[in-house]
Parts: sequence; C-alpha cells; structure tokens
Amino acid sequence: MQNYLEFEKPLAEIEGKAEELRALARQNEEMDVSKEAAGLDDKAASLLGDMYKKLTPWQKCQVARHPDRPHCKDYIEALFTEFTPLAGDRNFADDHAVMGGLARFNDQPVVVLGHEKGNDTKSRIERNFGMARPEGYRKAVRLMDLADRFGLPVITLIDTTGAFPGKGAEERGQSEAIARSTEKCLQIGVPLVAVIIGEGGSGGAVAFAAADKLVMLEHSVYSVISPEGCASILWKDAGKMREAAEALRLTAQDLHKLGIADQVINEPVGGAQRHPKETIESVGNAIGELLGELDGSNPKALRDARRQKFLDMGSKALVA
Repeated sequence: MQNYLEFEKPLAEIEGKAEELRALARQNEEMDVSKEAAGLDDKAASLLGDMYKKLTPWQKCQVARHPDRPHCKDYIEALFTEFTPLAGDRNFADDHAVMGGLARFNDQPVVVLGHEKGNDTKSRIERNFGMARPEGYRKAVRLMDLADRFGLPVITLIDTTGAFPGKGAEERGQSEAIARSTEKCLQIGVPLVAVIIGEGGSGGAVAFAAADKLVMLEHSVYSVISPEGCASILWKDAGKMREAAEALRLTAQDLHKLGIADQVINEPVGGAQRHPKETIESVGNAIGELLGELDGSNPKALRDARRQKFLDMGSKALVA
C-alpha cells in the first residue's frame, strides 16, 4: 500500500478512485473500466510529475523522511557482495543505528557503513530510528581505521535526523565521539565517498560526510539542524518549519550550488520511495564513477585535497 505525504493528498484521491474502479471490475467480470481507469492513471502521472518538479524545501524534507525510501540495509543488500558485518566499538556496546563492515563493490574490497532507520515498528525501535549513540560513531572510527590499515576505500550511506540526544549518550561522550569520527574521515589515506540517501541531520551526519566526494539524492536534505529545531530556536515556534526550511538552504540543489555537495543524483518521478530499484541502481553507478576518479591517489594527496576542499567551502558559500 502506497504511503502518501501531506502534499500528495490530491494524488491519493485520483489513484484511490482508479483502484476502486479496478476492484469493482474484479467483482463483476462483465464490467469494463479499463478506459476510465487508464484515464485516471494518466491524470495521476501528470499530477505526480507536476508536483515533483516544484517541491518546496519543506516538501523535500518530507520526501527525504518518507518511510518507504530505500534505507542503508537495502543499498548494502543490492549493491554489495560478500558483506560481512562488524559489530561493537570495543569499548561499550554495539549500536544498531549504525551498520557497517567489509564487502565487495563491483568486486573491489571496500568498507561500507551507514545509518539504518529500520522499516517497521520493531526494527525502528531496535535501530533507534537511525539516531546513533557514541558507540555507533566509535564503531565507525574503528571501521575507518581498519580500512586505512588495509588500503580499502570507504563508502558511507547517510540517513539520520541527527545523533541521539539522550542522557546516556551525553554521559558517554556523544559530542567527543562525533568529533572523533569527523576527524577520522579527514585523516584516512584511502578514498572516502559519502552518499546522503535521505536525511543528513546535524553533526550526526557530518561525522560520516567529511569525504573526498559527497553526493546527494535529488530529494535528500543536509543541514546543521532540522527545520523544526531551527524554528523552535529562532521563533520559539516549531510550526514555522516551512520558513526555516527555506532559510536553511538544505536541499541537494542548494548545497550543490554552494559547493557542499559534489553531485546530485536524479531520482525517478515520484521519488525513491516509488522506484527504489532504479534509485539504488543510480546510486551504485555514481559510487562506481567516483571511486574510479579517486583510484590510484596516494594517501597524502587524498588527505591534502580533502583538507583543502573543506577549507574552501566557506569562501565558496560567501560568494554564492
């Protein structure tokens, strides 16, 4: 069953009517509704295309959070072979909000890691809705260290509202763990490609995204804070999230203009949630191209270029 977003309600009505007609036809074989149903399908397809051509920043946030979008686990299962998950931070526990391990991408050995939100009530609770605790970031540091030691490229898949803000996480050094993970991204001497597949929220996303190449799906978002959080701070009213989303310039298109995102991956009409297979395939193609560009770079050149990339960002943002 299709999950519809708030702004997709007119589309839900049309597609619902088409399905009602088909249901009646299944009950009565003498009834021919093919012409009427096809007309509604055409109308729905046209409306869907128009909607997704002019999404507002807030609507893009809603699409980025859609529960039916493919998650980290889906990308790993579809794009990687011989995936061997590695668990724990060797210090406190294993954080199920972060999954990662050794794998092969196009038969090349790599380390892959990312945020996993889960796809039903049970898995979402187990994965803490993709909000990592300190042990999740320390696990990421351990995996990146492993990749650096054995000369393996690192691929990160980012989809989180932000790091978990709970009391226990703060007691165990949440901010320090995020900083160490960000630092490790900048220190490793192997190619690092980061892909924002949904939400890239706050430092919890930056900790996986300080990469040689950062790519974003067309309807993903990347921001220092959520629109609701921003509105609560600036206007003391979370209801002003639409205005906050506009001001934050958090869309893939804005961030590409600002030089934060290196590439925007187009999504099929209607978003990744309607066409997961095609979206995953596009992400795989982009990762392959970027790894090819970085292949053969020596560790010092990678570190220097990565460092310069982030030093240049401030000046580019001011010009934009």
